[in-house]
Amino acid sequence: MAGAAAAENGGQGMTGILGWIERSGNKLPDPVFLFFYLIVALVVVSIICAALGVSAFHPTTLDEATGAPLQIEAVSLLSADNIQRLWVEMPKTFTHFHPLGYVLVVMLGAGVAERSGFFAAGMAKAVKAAPTALLTPVVALVAMLGNHAADAGYVVLIPLAGILFAAAGRHPLAGIAAAFAGVSGGFSANISPGQLDALLFGITEEAVAASALDPSWTANIAGNWYFISAMTFLFLPIIWYVTDKVIEPRLGPWTGGAIAGAGDDADPTVQDPALASKGLRHAGLAVLFVVLLWVAMVFAPGTPLINEGACLNEAGAAIPDCSIHSELRPLYQSLVAAFFLLFLLAGWAYGRAVGAIKNHRDLVNMMAESMKDMGYYLVLAFAAAHFVAMFGWSNLGLISAVHGADAIQSTGLPLPIVLGLMVIFAGLLNLFVGSASAKWALLAPILVPMLMLLGISPEGATAAYRVGDSATNIITPLMVYFPLILVFAQRWVKDFGLGSLTAMMVPYSIWLLVSGTLLIVLWFYLGIPLGPDAPVAYALPGSGG
Repeated sequence: MAGAAAAENGGQGMTGILGWIERSGNKLPDPVFLFFYLIVALVVVSIICAALGVSAFHPTTLDEATGAPLQIEAVSLLSADNIQRLWVEMPKTFTHFHPLGYVLVVMLGAGVAERSGFFAAGMAKAVKAAPTALLTPVVALVAMLGNHAADAGYVVLIPLAGILFAAAGRHPLAGIAAAFAGVSGGFSANISPGQLDALLFGITEEAVAASALDPSWTANIAGNWYFISAMTFLFLPIIWYVTDKVIEPRLGPWTGGAIAGAGDDADPTVQDPALASKGLRHAGLAVLFVVLLWVAMVFAPGTPLINEGACLNEAGAAIPDCSIHSELRPLYQSLVAAFFLLFLLAGWAYGRAVGAIKNHRDLVNMMAESMKDMGYYLVLAFAAAHFVAMFGWSNLGLISAVHGADAIQSTGLPLPIVLGLMVIFAGLLNLFVGSASAKWALLAPILVPMLMLLGISPEGATAAYRVGDSATNIITPLMVYFPLILVFAQRWVKDFGLGSLTAMMVPYSIWLLVSGTLLIVLWFYLGIPLGPDAPVAYALPGSGG
């Protein structure tokens, strides 16, 4: 309660652009009600557009009667068919919302890994073992990798970084800034896909399905793997440089020593180091088992994760220019289950070794608790699912995409520049709407099909969005962990306010946004695949591209 009060007081008196952002953002409704209001507005707009005869020609489908491109007309959401569909298909609309299944499956395993202490112990071990000269880059790297650990990255690593910097004679706020920049500013950067990929690509798949542009397209959780790995290695030296050359010199030398009790308060997972090391060894064996299991299912005879007939036609002859990725598609689609099993077994092995999991009931309870934490997400998903579905029923998504693509083509802007502008737009929107899934559910129904029509793949649209979504997390007071980070900072500097924290993080945000935008633009100019079976360019089915 004291921390919340401090955070509130820290925000009083803010002026200028930061004060305007805070005041404007606080006036916005909860994302759940934001979707409700948007649905009401969508109904009104659909009625008006249907009455005015707003339409567009489908880019790939022909009218069977005339042979001309099929005309898509706006449909009122108050038509008898759409009203019936709303009420009759409500359970289906919710349960068939693609992100729902992906996220819940991964979180069943990740919840065990978090509650058993595996995530926290792994991050703490990695950071504590870092040489003093490499403390900043190790903290930043572990922070970025720790975004798979969700809350643990914020609750454990950020305060721990402050303690380790103070112990090394460095300013603890510099450690907090580096960890915060990695966990939140580098939210999309990682060396492997994870639960964020499952969430965003689920929404992307829903947007593609609603547009009906490519019924065969399915989400690939590894669709941004190469790109987010590149982000990790790009952001690491940036966070290192900004911390050591910009932020820490401004903070000045640290002479306050360590705060008594700060370590215990900041690290809720303090335990016997020997026991934690034993748990990590057991967890490592569990991870190795899962990796070997998936390798066996790829290379062993009769493997279920290779579609050996994908590159053969009905006569059994090889299809020319068929990519090996077509055969590996079952492997890519199995990665959601792979992460579920990896997190589950690693968390279970760690918990058994340290005593956090004594029997199977403890394991089940941890899985159940992780689902309880997803309660708000379920409510948000219900609202988002109906917004996305109704957007598709009205045909306004596809109509907007067609006319938007035509408008962009008329400007003559190169496509990579269009993507760069999309990154900046996502970053600005992030200042007002904090939830990554809520923003993408709002934007994807228009942006994904529009960029598909312009020749940019759904994976490319997702990659561009996540760059902008990450960079400005660390400068908006509306980010849910912002007050918590302020409390961590005030343990070391009592009068450190909300404006001080925002100002400290602004250099990181600018550097990450600029570098991320340049990366996505360069990536698209070079045409590098974003992940396995995830090209940059896209051609509509039947377009001959």
